[in-house]
Amino acid sequence: MLRPKYPNTPVPTGMTAAAQVVTPTAIHTAQAPSVPPAQAPAPVAASPARLTPGSVAALVAGGAGAVLVVGTVLVSLLLAVAVTAASVAVCAVVLRSLLNRQGGAR
Repeated sequence: MLRPKYPNTPVPTGMTAAAQVVTPTAIHTAQAPSVPPAQAPAPVAASPARLTPGSVAALVAGGAGAVLVVGTVLVSLLLAVAVTAASVAVCAVVLRSLLNRQGGAR
């Protein structure tokens, strides 16, 4: 159905044209064909993409889902930072009280 079209390769100066040209479908000789080749049909213009109510609903749902996922990840990261900060603060208070007890006992 869709076949690539390869450009003709230029022939270097001083050389003659190759006797055969390789195409993806078959091997043809460089001799003049007795029957002119058939023209390829003109490509059909694709119709522009139209948004249907179903596709709009899918886009809205996908966007809302993406916002919810990104929001959940960001809130989870913020919560992790807050828990870590609280843990470090508790450790600092405990260490401070332990060091103050040892300094006062001496």
